[in-house]
This record gives sequence, structure tokens and C-alpha cells, in this order.
Amino acid sequence: MFSHHEPSLPRTQAARTELPARAGLGLKTGHFLDVLGSVPDLGFFEVHAENYMVAGGPFHHFLGLIREQYPLSLHGVGLSIGGEGPLDSQHLKRLAELIERYQPQAFSEHLAWSSHGPVFLNDLLPLAYDTPTLNRVCAHIDQVQNTLKRPMLLENPATYLGFEHSTIDEAEFIAEVIRRSGCGLLLDVNNVYVSCINHQRDPLAYLDALPLHAVGEIHLAGFAEDCDNLGDRLLIDDHGAPVDQAVWDLYRQVLRRIGPVATLIERDNQVPAFDVLLAEAQQAETLLRRAERAA
Repeated sequence: MFSHHEPSLPRTQAARTELPARAGLGLKTGHFLDVLGSVPDLGFFEVHAENYMVAGGPFHHFLGLIREQYPLSLHGVGLSIGGEGPLDSQHLKRLAELIERYQPQAFSEHLAWSSHGPVFLNDLLPLAYDTPTLNRVCAHIDQVQNTLKRPMLLENPATYLGFEHSTIDEAEFIAEVIRRSGCGLLLDVNNVYVSCINHQRDPLAYLDALPLHAVGEIHLAGFAEDCDNLGDRLLIDDHGAPVDQAVWDLYRQVLRRIGPVATLIERDNQVPAFDVLLAEAQQAETLLRRAERAA
């Protein structure tokens, strides 16, 4: 889908986190023993923060052992950065305690909302891109970064519809949030592809409109495919399949633009054996080393 023989592009210097510019995996509880038994050659692991917001238990036991041997990225799914109401102070407090405990090399959250008042919706819901939303998101990110005493990465969303009253382009919105707040960008390449197919946009044009200088981590994942009511192709970011070839191709374009950056293989549904995920991470590692040599 994307040409591998285009002329060389000028490199954009990506933001630097403490994560190594290597491939990593999302750490699944069913893979704890695989990791500890084989100590695979991986750059880092990533966990969802909300799965570890308890005082003790076996999850903490195994994560502590793995953290001794690998860098860690902590990925939040419940702060509701885009929510209309204030951030949940207790949730933010638990997050700060978790970061203090594990000292991850990176922390990230989604450009989405997932709660309304006391109700947590267990989903990542889209935002209308307008000035009030922009101001609110920036204020929330400021609160998070001041509380955690560290910069965070903001993940670009996968979307399925647009709001008629949006007045700001999504990439422009993300760029302005990053400019104002000083946060970095978690570039989810699968989300770029999913959103662009769903909205019939050019993925490369969207990619080039993002603030690529702020990328501190990359996510790769698989999607499900359906059709909308008009019969058009509809992609769903379900993290339940291997990374699609079109996403690998787009990832190569990202690396040509910014060079090697810590890259995570995500798989949250239909999770296969650990060796299957490790093979995907090794595929990303090969592309990262190739980008390193081309630098």
C-alpha cells in the first residue's frame, strides 16, 4: 500500500523518553512465567496501570520480578483526560503511588473520555475537537503532569465518527495540546490507519500533520474489519489480531521520518502464546535496527 522506494525524507527528531529504542510487549498475566523462565531479548514491557491499582497480590509479585530485569512503560486507560468533569483525584493518587513504586521509564494515557461523574464506562470515547475541549484537555494534562512530577505521553485515538460541531482538525488539536502542555505523543500507528480508513483520509497525510518531533513511544496492534450502514469498510481497533501488513507498511514510513523509537506490540484480545507475540516483537526489532543503520 505504501511505497518502499520513495526518496529519502528529512528526519524529524523524536522526543526522548527513558525507554530504549527497541521493541517491547504488553505484559499479560498469563505470560508471567514465560517471561521469567526464558528472559526474552526484549527492550521493555508495558502494563495497564489500572490492573495494578491494588496494594498487593500476585500481579505485583510478578511485575516486581520482571521490573528488576526490564524497563517498564505504564499505560493508563481510566483517567478520562477528555472528560467534561474534573479528574478523579483518588484515581490520580493511586496512579502516583504506582509510579512511585515502579519508577516506569514512560507513562501514557489516551485522548479520550471514559467516565461521567461517578460512572466509569469501561470504554475510550471520542471527543469533539473545539476550543473548550482543547482548554479542558490541556488543563487535565497539566494536572496529571504536576501531580506525577513527570511528563506524560498522549495517545492519538482510533475513531469511527466525527462530530459536526468540531472546529479543529484532529492532528491540529493534538499538536496544540502538545505545544501548550509540553506532553509527548504516543503514536499509535494502528489508530492512525484505522481512523484514516474509517474517515476516508490519506494515512500519510494525517501522519505528516502530527507533531512527530514529540513521539516518545509507538504502538502497533491489529484490528477487526466490518462494514458500515453504507457498505463502506469499517475498521475496529480491537487489539485482537496480528499487526496488519498495511500497519507494518505505515510503521516503516514512521521510522523513515523519525528514526527508531520504542515500539510496543499490543494484544489485548484473542491473546496467543507468548512465542507468537515475541515473533511480532522481533519483526518490529528488525525494522528498528534497519532504521538505526539508515540514520
